[in-house]
Amino acid sequence: MIRNIIFDMGNVLLRFEPELFMERLGVAPEDRPLLWREIYHSREWVQMDHGTLLEADAAQIIAARVPERLRGAVEKLVTQWDRPLLEVEGMRELAAELKSMGYKLYLLSNAGKRQHDYWPRLPVSQYFDGKLISADVRLLKPDYAIYRLLCERFSLEPAECFFIDDNPPNIEAAYCCGIDGAVFHNDVAVLRRDLNKAGIPVKA
Repeated sequence: MIRNIIFDMGNVLLRFEPELFMERLGVAPEDRPLLWREIYHSREWVQMDHGTLLEADAAQIIAARVPERLRGAVEKLVTQWDRPLLEVEGMRELAAELKSMGYKLYLLSNAGKRQHDYWPRLPVSQYFDGKLISADVRLLKPDYAIYRLLCERFSLEPAECFFIDDNPPNIEAAYCCGIDGAVFHNDVAVLRRDLNKAGIPVKA
């Protein structure tokens, strides 16, 4: 029987859309591919999630690789992308429903140290019983060790957990650790059906 629902964060509970962030800052379309590559596909981005590099330091390193006119945008895209936070529509309501039904909710996310600053500003956070952030433990999904650590830290039985993530390899890794789950494709109605199939009687 499922007793615990584990959520990823980015593009599950909150929208993480670099193109939108760049548009919001007024970055010219012709400059966006460069920033996309140098920020979001960089070693520094992984290091932030791994807990080996702070956001402010990452922004400084990345800024040195781009034209001077883009350096202010780099800093904001690395350290201020969460202003404002954008919720994934329908997920707060789902979390509230699961909580009211007696399920325990946990967050398992690849995120940097600054997650602790912006997480409380996300309304859905009020429903969560615990969280494990990659930067705090220097482990990244889909490393099996981070799933095992989550279960150990919160005394969870894998067979009693259901994991929701937008990245298929992360769901597969959870499955290999004995945790059932579903890939989230930004469709809460489909997710509700997946939960029903797993024996979790949320409203379809």
